[in-house]
Amino acid sequence: MDTVTFQLNWEPNGFQAPYFLARARGFYEEEGLDVQFVEGHGSPFAAEQAARGRADVGLAGASAVLSKQSEGFDPLAVATVTKKTPAAIYTLRDVFGEPLTHPEQLAGRTVAPSATKTRILAAQLLEDVGIRDRVELLSVDPNTHHRVEHKLLDGSVDAAVGVVTNGVELERDHGRTADELPIGDYLGVYGMTLVTNRRFATANPETMRSFLRATARGWAEATTDPAAAIEALVARNATLERRRVIEMRKFEVAADGLQFTEHVRTDGWGAHDAERWHRLGSMLSETALLDGPIDPDAVWTNEYLDTDAPVIRRYAARIGRDGVDETAT
Repeated sequence: MDTVTFQLNWEPNGFQAPYFLARARGFYEEEGLDVQFVEGHGSPFAAEQAARGRADVGLAGASAVLSKQSEGFDPLAVATVTKKTPAAIYTLRDVFGEPLTHPEQLAGRTVAPSATKTRILAAQLLEDVGIRDRVELLSVDPNTHHRVEHKLLDGSVDAAVGVVTNGVELERDHGRTADELPIGDYLGVYGMTLVTNRRFATANPETMRSFLRATARGWAEATTDPAAAIEALVARNATLERRRVIEMRKFEVAADGLQFTEHVRTDGWGAHDAERWHRLGSMLSETALLDGPIDPDAVWTNEYLDTDAPVIRRYAARIGRDGVDETAT
């Protein structure tokens, strides 16, 4: 049995349910792997841990992978988990005054972002629809990461930038109708990836392929049986029992709205699309987020995806999406 340390991007939550289901149902064990999950402190931390070889695999956002490359690290993304960014603009109906259904409605509004990376994506969306100069997109205050929600609750801003389900959580906690505008529906850039370091992948190619096969099975099973996935998550962290509804919603949004695109249908689970990496790299390069040059082509590979495995090659069919065309980003 080979031991693999898996550095998560955060503490256990609904977005991570497929990995816990894969372990609970023995998919990793069947591949000869003992996968040890490590709770995280954000995508940049996970990407750096993997790049340094302090973890064998990390779960990290694509922007964090490129950011770490700009710092001189050499992270290697071996699979794309969600094809769309989870970033979202959200608001409360009684604050915004109407349902938020398209980005053009943000013209003349004040929007507060909670993180630099999501602010960059929001700015690009506003630029793309031609209203960037008509929206007051506030700077990120590093001391008030979660307080944008308070600004929205008291009506001092019209909308906030976070991730999908932030609005749902506000609605549940405060009984006020919320609306969310997923940025991933408009910008064709990656969300979460599985990242490693070249030394580990080169020395353990079959271990890497085994890990990805088992993880793909976890995503497929979770997508077709979300309740089982959340049960596995709660079994890992009993404190999430009271948040079961929210964690279920997080996973369903990830499964239905973030992981599937036409590229998944044609190329299978986890496969990289160079264009999405280039697009994200171009966005980041126009900001002060990067510490140095980047090469989007150097941070990913499809080498370790077992395209002969049905769960990877025919993933769309496994989740009942074969023949479904979702080309909008």
